[in-house]
Amino acid sequence: MKVVIAGGTGQVGTILCRALTAADREVVVLTRHPVRAGEVGWDGRTPGPWVKEVDGCDVAVNLAGRSVSCRYTEANLREMMDSRVDSARVVGEAIGAARRPPRVWLQMSTATIYAHRFDAPNDERTGIIGGAEPHVPGYWGFSVDIARCWEQAQREASTPETRKVALRSAMVMSPDRGGVFDVLLWLARLGLGGPVAGGAQYISWIHDRDFVRAVEFLIDRDDLTGAVNLAAPEPLPQREFMHILRKAWGRPTGLPATKWMAEIGAFALRSDTELLLKSRRVVPGRLLESGFSFAYGHWPRAAAELVHRVRHR
Repeated sequence: MKVVIAGGTGQVGTILCRALTAADREVVVLTRHPVRAGEVGWDGRTPGPWVKEVDGCDVAVNLAGRSVSCRYTEANLREMMDSRVDSARVVGEAIGAARRPPRVWLQMSTATIYAHRFDAPNDERTGIIGGAEPHVPGYWGFSVDIARCWEQAQREASTPETRKVALRSAMVMSPDRGGVFDVLLWLARLGLGGPVAGGAQYISWIHDRDFVRAVEFLIDRDDLTGAVNLAAPEPLPQREFMHILRKAWGRPTGLPATKWMAEIGAFALRSDTELLLKSRRVVPGRLLESGFSFAYGHWPRAAAELVHRVRHR
């Protein structure tokens, strides 16, 4: 099986490439800065010699997009939007023009498309799309707009012979340096991983090995199309999530942070408080209905396994 992964050098792409390569898949990575065997150059906007890799491959995966871990300046927001929409559009064009198109196109999306809420979980069927919630910063709506446009670019692509799936992924937890788990564990180790602004906001997450297993499941299941939530079935309030993580590491306490303290911390980390304060209560309705079984569906077990891998890397 040949798998072409656009944007495969980021955190999630590295996880997926590593796993698929270990499973003896032929993996080709499209990247702006190819340096290794199996990497092919592209700009994420225009067709080029890279389209030959798509023609004849079995699976196309598009993970390309500027990192959301940044200050939400106008320029950064525009780059987040353009990098996602342009890459989805041009991948769709390459698939549509292929003589032998891939049988499935997995397009990265985000669980952030759902509304900030505490009252009930969001699945694909009954979940509320965000952007119109009262009492949240207005600029949070831009993240939802990005997700909507990202998915729309895939839907509008003319690829009649290729099944299309949008991966509404929660935060992927892995022990790799620089990833979201690495940052959260760093805070816990410093004793800073307490409740943020009360800690009632939900964190949706997925263990890296379940992320890979879900991708493989979606590749194999010819009957699944459209949006699919990639998230563990038990999202947790931030205060409980971090308490479990601290316990797994052996750090009994974590200093709480007010909203203004979170703003200072986000500024220092060159990030934005939306990543800390938005309540992402997302569950994997379609995966569970289709028979997918999570190996790490409960955070205590997942946190313990990830901590073990950090300690032994």
